[in-house]
Amino acid sequence: MKPPIKRLADLKPSSTQPKAYARPTPMVARRKTAKVMTDEERAAFLASRPDLASKS
Repeated sequence: MKPPIKRLADLKPSSTQPKAYARPTPMVARRKTAKVMTDEERAAFLASRPDLASKS
């Protein structure tokens, strides 16, 4: 006879309050948000880099 299936809720005591998010690790905290270019900035950047031109 198989033992009963354990549920995740059975493994942890129900008295602990779950946290919404874990604290960020140092590696994640060092990441910076990306810069978003305007259409004019993107066009100027691509014009200065012919190797990145779209392949048509």
